[in-house]
Amino acid sequence: MDAIEVIGLTKRFGDNVAVNGIGFQVKEGETFGFLGPNGAGKTTTIRMLTGMTGITSGRALIHGHDIARETLAAKRLMGVVSETSNVYDELSAWDNLVFTGRLYHLGKAEIQRSARDLLDTFGLSERRHEPAEGFSKGMKRRLTLAMGLVNNPRVLFLDEPTSGLDVQSRRLIRDVVQDLAQKDVTIFLTTHDIEEANVSCDRVAIINRGTIRCAGEAEADL
Repeated sequence: MDAIEVIGLTKRFGDNVAVNGIGFQVKEGETFGFLGPNGAGKTTTIRMLTGMTGITSGRALIHGHDIARETLAAKRLMGVVSETSNVYDELSAWDNLVFTGRLYHLGKAEIQRSARDLLDTFGLSERRHEPAEGFSKGMKRRLTLAMGLVNNPRVLFLDEPTSGLDVQSRRLIRDVVQDLAQKDVTIFLTTHDIEEANVSCDRVAIINRGTIRCAGEAEADL
């Protein structure tokens, strides 16, 4: 079974067709890059795949679960890191992770164990009790990624994860992505940076004006 299967996926906003009947599959444990310029349809696609926006027509399956018909079952399998850091500034890094874990109905011990591990992984342990409003953009981005991993997802959606970050944060996030791939976590990564896709991804697809123009193995075909 594919981790992600997309069949004729379409999204219209009035007369505007943002995504036009696209289709592809992502294998379990694969890192799949979804490339395209701003406005190409990348974010709209990821929002449909994660149940954040409705689908006009077509289907999207997460490990066989239809995102429109089996939304909760599909969402339990995924972590989502949006393009804009969605941390709660008034909460500490620790409390942001605990709150996210509660949204997934995880047990207290599991949440605390995951929060400790993730704060260590992303270099945030020393500032775990400080309000996130004092964090740099790179630190907030790392915390956002940690929040997307708190439920130990089988599929991780990353929307422009390293855009505008400092070199150290970009390198750390790339290292984490590669480590997750070795643990058979499926990663769907949107980016406009073909170099990032070549470094991080097994396969890539290029979308422009809502249509997939080409797809293939990273570096080899594109």
